[in-house]
Amino acid sequence: HREFEMFGEFDVANRFNYSDLVRLIAPRPFMVERGHSDGAGTDPMVTAEYARVRELYLRLGIPDRTRIEFFDGGHEINLRETLDFLKRFLDKE
Repeated sequence: HREFEMFGEFDVANRFNYSDLVRLIAPRPFMVERGHSDGAGTDPMVTAEYARVRELYLRLGIPDRTRIEFFDGGHEINLRETLDFLKRFLDKE
């Protein structure tokens, strides 16, 4: 069983950035968790890329449908703000 890899699979990482991929899912809700010690990127890189996402959602008039959370940690799931975000958009009540 092969796992999806951004660079190996269709050379996606060299053709598109994350904000390009988010354009494919907009206007659906989009949440990012960013651990300050995550070696997959740097805070400035992630912040710049997320700014493109934020700007798109602002232009679409749905800025409340996207969020980024920074936390102390690495490449891990934090869930502190994400659970509230998911509940808000997935709760059918």
